[in-house]
Amino acid sequence: MARSSCTSILIGKKATADGSVMIGRNEDSKAAWPKRLVVHPETNGTDPVPFASKANGFTLSLPAHALKYTATPEWTDQYGLFEEAGINQVGVAMSATESAYANARVLAGDPFVPDGILEEAMVTVILPYCHSAREGVKRLGEIISAQGTGEANGVLFADHDEAWYMEIGSGHHWVAERIPDDSYAVVANQLSIEVIDFNSADYLTRPGLAAFAEAHHLWQPGTPFNFRRLFGTDTPFDRTYNTARVWDGQRRLTPSRVSGPMDDLPFTLKPDQLLHVDDAFRVLGGHFEETPYDPVDPSAAAPHRFRPISLARTQESHVLQLRPNLPEELAGIHWQAMGVAAESQFVPFFAGTTTTPLDYQVGALPPSPDSAYWQYKLASVLIDAHYWHFQQALQQTQSATHAKLLANIAQTDAQANTAPDLAVLATSASAANAAIAKQAWQAFTARLLQESADLSPLNFNTDDQL
Repeated sequence: MARSSCTSILIGKKATADGSVMIGRNEDSKAAWPKRLVVHPETNGTDPVPFASKANGFTLSLPAHALKYTATPEWTDQYGLFEEAGINQVGVAMSATESAYANARVLAGDPFVPDGILEEAMVTVILPYCHSAREGVKRLGEIISAQGTGEANGVLFADHDEAWYMEIGSGHHWVAERIPDDSYAVVANQLSIEVIDFNSADYLTRPGLAAFAEAHHLWQPGTPFNFRRLFGTDTPFDRTYNTARVWDGQRRLTPSRVSGPMDDLPFTLKPDQLLHVDDAFRVLGGHFEETPYDPVDPSAAAPHRFRPISLARTQESHVLQLRPNLPEELAGIHWQAMGVAAESQFVPFFAGTTTTPLDYQVGALPPSPDSAYWQYKLASVLIDAHYWHFQQALQQTQSATHAKLLANIAQTDAQANTAPDLAVLATSASAANAAIAKQAWQAFTARLLQESADLSPLNFNTDDQL
C-alpha cells in the first residue's frame, strides 16, 4: 500500500525548553485506516531471524537479539507492517517515513529496486537493533547501499543527544544530516537537505555519492553539493503541495523570519523562543490558521490553495520526546494521537511501558467502539461536520486534557528515585494517561453528538409546543 504524504518535524536539544530532543510526524494515507500502538518485548535468541516483507518480497536476516520498542503498526499486515514510529529500550527513537520524490536524471542512473527495502519494513528491521541515532542511520544506509530501496524517503532518528534526518534519493544513494542542537526542521514530501559537507561529522552519506553524481553529470567538483537541487524536484506541485506546509511550520516557530508559502525555504531554522512539546503538536495539527488558506475558515479567501499539514487522511500523529536527566524507562515519551492531529489528543506513553491499553491494541474495519483509533475518529468526524462551530470547544478540551497529562507526567517523574520497579511505574502511568484522555474525550464526544443533533440542515423554526 503506497504512502502518499506526510509532514515531519525534528528539534535539537538546545532548541527546547527542557533539553529534550524531539522528532515527530503525521502518517498520512487513508482517512479511515486504523492504527494500533503496541510494545514489542526484548528477545534474546541464539540464531538470526529471517524477515520477509509481504509488501514486495524484501528479505533480510535479523540479529538474534532485539531490543524492546514501541510501534504503531497497521490493523492488517496484508500490505506490510508499517510500524512507522517508536522508541527502543536504550532511548533511540525512529520515525519512517517522509515520502519524497527524486528527479528523472538521478533515477536514470540509479533506478529504484522493486524488491528493495520499503517504508513498511524500516522501523521493524532498524529500531530494535540500534543503540544511537547515528547507528540507526548507518544500519539503514548499509541495507540501502547493499540491497536498494523501492522509493524515495526521509527517515527521522533521535537519541538523547542528537536528531538526524536521512534522505534516500535513488535506488542506492542516501544522505543524512544532524539537526543543529539549537535548530529545528520541518519537512513535507520533498528532498530537503541542502549543501553536504563531506568532511563534517554532521553528515553521513553512501560512499561514492559524489563520484556517482559527477559520473552522471549531476554535479561538478568545486561547486556546492546541494542534495535538494541535485537529487530532488522543483515543480509547481512542490510549491503548492509541499513547500507551503514547511512555511506553515516555520511561520509558527520562527515568526520573525518573513517568508511566503511558495518561497525557497531553508532546511533548518532557529526558533524565536525555546520550544515545548506542544509546539510540535501545534505544527503537526496546523492547517494555515489565521491565513487566507485555512480550509475550515468560512471567510478564508483561498481555502484550498495549498495542502495543509493536518488533514483527514492522517491515520495517526506522533511526537517522540527524549528527555534528559531521567532513567530510560521514563526519559522517553511516545506521544500518540490517533487519527487527525488537529482533532485528536496527543497521549503520552512512557518508553519503559511493557504494554498498552487494550483499546490501543485493537482496531479494524468495519469500525468498532472498542478501538482507541475509532474512538478518536468518531469525535473527529463529528467535529468535521461543524468545525467552525466546535473549534473553541475542541481547543479547550485539548488544552485542559494536556494540562492533566503534563501533571501526571510530573507526578510520575517525582517517583523515579523511589519506585521499586520503573517498568511497572512506566506501565501504570502510561495506562493512567490513556484513561485521562479517554474520559475527557468520551465526554467531549457526547457533547458533540448532543449539540450536532440541533445543527441538521433539515431544521426549521417551529413552535416548540407543536
